[in-house]
Amino acid sequence: MKNIIVPVDFSIQSENALKVAASLAKKHNSVIYAMHMLELNQAYISSTEGFQPEQTVFLMKLAEKRFQDFIKKPYLDGITVKPVIKHFKVFSEVNEVAEANNADLVIMGSHGVDGLMEVFVGSNTEKVVRNSDTPVLVVKHDMENFAPSKMVFACDLEEENIHAYQRAKYIAAQFSIDLHLLYVNTPADNFLSTEAIKGKIEKFSTAVGPELLDVKVYNDYNVEKGVINYAEAENIDIIGIPTHGRKGLSHFFMGSIGEDIANHSTIPVVTFKI
Repeated sequence: MKNIIVPVDFSIQSENALKVAASLAKKHNSVIYAMHMLELNQAYISSTEGFQPEQTVFLMKLAEKRFQDFIKKPYLDGITVKPVIKHFKVFSEVNEVAEANNADLVIMGSHGVDGLMEVFVGSNTEKVVRNSDTPVLVVKHDMENFAPSKMVFACDLEEENIHAYQRAKYIAAQFSIDLHLLYVNTPADNFLSTEAIKGKIEKFSTAVGPELLDVKVYNDYNVEKGVINYAEAENIDIIGIPTHGRKGLSHFFMGSIGEDIANHSTIPVVTFKI
């Protein structure tokens, strides 16, 4: 794990993400790219009036100084931290910076959101998850000494999840932690018999590789509850989940289980875009 992206907005959540990144960087000799997106009015950037460009420069310098002060933390001592400043808050740019620097992981802090705020606004973390082709690790708490030992990757064992599972295996290998698969069996039309689930496991295992995978089956009322309840019961340190990264009306009407789990789980969640 050589390169880690951490979006920074001066909040306690972004500091939580920085602490986790620092913990991983010390173990893997990684470079942290601390990325800050300025929220500047387009009128200030493009105006030809004399006083507005001066105000723009002042605001940019002020934000850059605050950013430099923010990343001068004792827990970052001895770690290579490269600041990246973007002049607009465009969340697709996180993905562009990650790709340009061959990043292994994006780490974001989040407090999660619920209700109407979740539907109509969403969180910055959700927006990054939807746009990022690089795995996104979402953390909710102060975890300065991040030392995971168990990771679960939850999916429906369909073919579209194979690439995401392989990326989850790579992340688990980078962390040197155990990884196993989870299938959540739900009631009503989605309920599967033991034999049907066994068949899905065998088919997925054959597609992934020659060995029969260790898949845990957990019964619950819906997938989101099942993944979170299983992880809490088994003391899982990281939940891995695939996400379609749906946007716009598609996201409004169909949603994303991956994003919902990342939003509501208190356990760190890493998302893999399908």
